Amino acid sequence: MPQKIFNTKTRKKEILQPVREGAVGMYVCGITAYDVCHIGHARAAVVFDVVFRHLKARGYNVTYVKNFTDIDDKIIDRANREGVGIDQIAERYIHLHDEDMAALNVLTPTITPRATGHMEDMVALIKTLEEKGIAYAVDGDVFFAVHNFPVYGGLSGRHLDEMMAGARVDVNDKKRNPLDFVLWKKSKEGEPFWESPWGKGRPGWHIECSAMSRRYLGDTFDIHGGGEDLIFPHHENEIAQSQAATGRPPANYWMHNGFVKINAEKMSKSLGNIFSIREIIQQYHPEVLRLFMLQSHYRSPVDYSDASLKEARTALIRGYTALQQMKETREKLVSPDQEKRPPEPSDEMKKLSELKDKFDASLDDDFNTAQALGYVFDAARLVNHVTTAAKKMPASAKQAILAAAADLFAHFGDVLGVFQLDPDIFFHTDRSLEAAKRGLDTARIEARIAERQKTREEKDWSRADDIRRELAAEGVILKDSAGRTTWLID
Repeated sequence: MPQKIFNTKTRKKEILQPVREGAVGMYVCGITAYDVCHIGHARAAVVFDVVFRHLKARGYNVTYVKNFTDIDDKIIDRANREGVGIDQIAERYIHLHDEDMAALNVLTPTITPRATGHMEDMVALIKTLEEKGIAYAVDGDVFFAVHNFPVYGGLSGRHLDEMMAGARVDVNDKKRNPLDFVLWKKSKEGEPFWESPWGKGRPGWHIECSAMSRRYLGDTFDIHGGGEDLIFPHHENEIAQSQAATGRPPANYWMHNGFVKINAEKMSKSLGNIFSIREIIQQYHPEVLRLFMLQSHYRSPVDYSDASLKEARTALIRGYTALQQMKETREKLVSPDQEKRPPEPSDEMKKLSELKDKFDASLDDDFNTAQALGYVFDAARLVNHVTTAAKKMPASAKQAILAAAADLFAHFGDVLGVFQLDPDIFFHTDRSLEAAKRGLDTARIEARIAERQKTREEKDWSRADDIRRELAAEGVILKDSAGRTTWLID
């Protein structure tokens, strides 16, 4: 099935036809490095990480560029408040960003450029625009003349006349037109600066992405992505700058992920409802947050709440329970002779193959992770049937099915970035987080389980049941299997 992408610019799904056969160039706008990453950053990071993973799994050679903005008013303000240099602020928050992305199992992009490392590229691009009469300089500032780019508004669906009618009186009297936007800013006293043909200054925000995407991916590349909030003005301005300079569109496909809401409200600092990734993963396993993001189609808004994270945790536990069942059952069944036998044909083997095809097809259809996860849990149900219900199935057949299921879950995990841990490690971390949230003592729980195990060995079933009920009242659910008891917190 060909890869389809919903193109924001055309408002329809289109078949991916890369600029270079077998290769995909993708640019995604990264963070401004002045604070820790929040849940909105997590959404975009996870969405485009799955795009990256799936395209690679489909055989494309993907060059994924994601930038860091390391010079900006907000960075300067924070540096001034703390009495340090802007490089120290940027370095700190880029480091924290990388830690957060690693926790969420987000792969490092192919190239992660920083704005301050590309001043020459930006200056050269602005000079080209000025030479073409599309940019103009006024007292050290340089502006893009929007009226000189007739197709401005093509991405967002806005029209120049409508934007002019709704424009407020601009306080910047240097602009010829209120819609014109800055390409180069004259530095104020005490601000960091770079030398340029227009004097000491620094770049506007929009120009950096045009310069860096062109530097690493060429005049026209395949996919440009980011959050829905970037459509206007950031991406609209990127298109104007790049296309005006080169005569070619910068990207053929524009992808945008939907907003994150908090308990059905818009996320904003004024409402005080912005949650950092660090806050969330202190209470929930990072894969819970990642799975929460994947349960909705990337273009849809997601509503973050404790209830929605609990639902994602329940789903994640279901998947890891299947992995644990596979692991335990295969350990019992494995033998050197069985390992050498080819998989035996069966309805279950056919079903697993169909589930892989359906999973891949879902992602081929505009990266529909919500639908793809449905097939993941269909596979989990099949595993549960094979490990618990199919009592009369020959051991060799069961072993072959579970080996195929393990391979399938590895594929799911490689593409979605979840279900990649040993289940024992996942459940241990999840228990620790849940116990801490609820004020439960894990050492005491383990001691009670050990005491229950002893009573079971002594065949004191009544006492063993009492301990099970006592722990269940605290939300601790026990699962007995051959030789051991595992537990989780409901």
